[in-house]
Amino acid sequence: MDIVLESELTCPHCGNKKTEIMPTNACQWFYECEKCHTLLKPKQGDCCVYCSYGTVPCPPIQKNPSEKGKGCC
Repeated sequence: MDIVLESELTCPHCGNKKTEIMPTNACQWFYECEKCHTLLKPKQGDCCVYCSYGTVPCPPIQKNPSEKGKGCC
């Protein structure tokens, strides 16, 4: 299985979208929207902003999909 490293994040406050490269060695807990400057945090049960607001879940969840929603990667 190939791991996808790009995910498009969508800000839930202003709708701004931006494609970012996900880190492979850690979860990303915070992300600042470049348009409205809202600080995004993971939704409850998600391990990172990519799992909450991205088009592709983070690499650890891609490797182990059964961990999705458990709050940890």
